[in-house]
Amino acid sequence: MIAFIPLYAYFKKVPVYESFVDGAKDGFNTAIGIIPNLVGMMVAISVFRASGALEFFVGLISPMFEYFRIPAEVLPLGLLRPLTGTGSLAFTTDLIKTYGPDSLIGRIASTIQGSTDTTLYVLTVYFGAVGIRNGRYALKVGLFSDVVGFFAAVFICLLLFG
Repeated sequence: MIAFIPLYAYFKKVPVYESFVDGAKDGFNTAIGIIPNLVGMMVAISVFRASGALEFFVGLISPMFEYFRIPAEVLPLGLLRPLTGTGSLAFTTDLIKTYGPDSLIGRIASTIQGSTDTTLYVLTVYFGAVGIRNGRYALKVGLFSDVVGFFAAVFICLLLFG
């Protein structure tokens, strides 16, 4: 692919290097344009965690999830994952350091990390970069898929390892 694309462009008389440079300029402008969206999302996540709202919400819903054998330790991961990839990865790393990679909690956390996406981050950054203002259906579908991914990850791990 690396050789094919430039060769194809050359035979089609497309100025390969100039096209690459123009694309790089557009990419730089896009990166500059998404900085306010990134800063806003990072501040919101920091406030959510630092205010104690995350711990309060987890404490509120954990008894209901324990009925279904879902460990309370992975609930913050289910809440953080749609918000932040780096924050959820750090939380997963802490769970694996605490409980071990082969523990049920470590396996569930790893599976959740791979089964869900950073929906709010994606919508904020990418929709903001291209100027999409009405993303309500994308938000609903993205969050629904995160919920399904979370529960599927937990129940498959419970079925296989629990």
